[in-house]
Amino acid sequence: METVTETAYILNTFFILICATMVMFMAAGFAMLEAGMVRSKSVAVILVKNIGLYALASIMFYVIGYNLMYLDVDQSGGFFGTPIPWHPNDTSALSGDFSNGHSAGADWFFQMVFVATAVSIVSGALAERIKLVPFFAFAIILVSIIYPVTGSWVWGGGWLAEVGFKDFAGSTLVHSVGGWAALAGAILLGARRGRFTEDGQAHQLHGSSMPLVTLGTFILWFGWFGFNGGSQLAIASVEDASAVAKIFANTNTAAAAGTIAMILLGFLTRGRLDVPMVLNGALAGLVAITAEPHAPSIGGAVIIGAIGALGMYAASLALDKLKIDDVVGAVPVHLVGGIIGTIAVAFTNPDASLQAQLLGITAIGVFTFTLSFIIWLILKSFKGGLRLHWSHEELGSDLAELGVSAYNLDFGKNGNGSEEVIEDAEKKEKG
Repeated sequence: METVTETAYILNTFFILICATMVMFMAAGFAMLEAGMVRSKSVAVILVKNIGLYALASIMFYVIGYNLMYLDVDQSGGFFGTPIPWHPNDTSALSGDFSNGHSAGADWFFQMVFVATAVSIVSGALAERIKLVPFFAFAIILVSIIYPVTGSWVWGGGWLAEVGFKDFAGSTLVHSVGGWAALAGAILLGARRGRFTEDGQAHQLHGSSMPLVTLGTFILWFGWFGFNGGSQLAIASVEDASAVAKIFANTNTAAAAGTIAMILLGFLTRGRLDVPMVLNGALAGLVAITAEPHAPSIGGAVIIGAIGALGMYAASLALDKLKIDDVVGAVPVHLVGGIIGTIAVAFTNPDASLQAQLLGITAIGVFTFTLSFIIWLILKSFKGGLRLHWSHEELGSDLAELGVSAYNLDFGKNGNGSEEVIEDAEKKEKG
């Protein structure tokens, strides 16, 4: 094993911090994508949710999440770590021992922005009808317990790592975890008013801004280079630098293949394009390549990205048939794309087996969905429940929950945030 020098330690730390910052910027991507996909009357709440969930992830991953995921996982039989606050410890490096390869603080920050990504997935799926308080309550539990526990099974050296399950940057551990949690919430919440007709046909509720959705998609695409490339956790050797370069190339190629797959499918099946579906094709390709972005050839990345997008499309149709309302397509993109990418590892990484990959997908899926469903059910039982009253949903979550709107819309006599409109909705709720 090559000895890590002080220069390599510094380069690796700097590389991880830059990649983590790119992943942090994905929070802006999720915010813009979701803001564009919801209707104008619900944009401000989306913005509050996204900055709020990022802040909660930052604090709770420090308070309990990081060490629950990584500290002494072996002492629990490989099922979870020690739930105590994280404290940076670079004592050995400061004393001249650089064997850790990079700073502890850089590692914490990089892992923290991953958990924020998982919660963002839930935000978009449940938009326009979930209340802020129960959403934030669930976000705290996801970043403090659900995500760290499943993460400990693999990245913490737990039982799934022991049986050979592979997930390089989190197709399952980040994206499918967020997707399972979102699916459980969407089932319990029910669809938005008007999303499905009385005879069960899907009715599209068009978002506020396709330019915002496109901007969000490009920001996410950009941040994904940090997401996948940074997961190498080193760049100070020729081997690591070459690996990072290949990861960047495969990440970009899979996204491009997912995009093109949806363009071709749109022309072949409908004779025209569905813009959100094309954009989600790029994201599904990115999710799919995340489980193993280094091993495949460029041609392999094309296949993985395209299959991820096609799986996303099929899942979107299935959700409509089941009358499950997912505002941004988070479940098809992140859950289904993540499953496809994790299975693909068995065909690209010689150290992976299909049996281990399927075991990991199943175990993490059952745990995450079941626990999430129970938590959503508990939150629903509290006074006020999960969902906005129908009159508040009709008014829009911005005015109902914040008293203001994201745009200067002409509500009532007083314009933005009209008190008379809010009072009228409150009368309907009481009635």
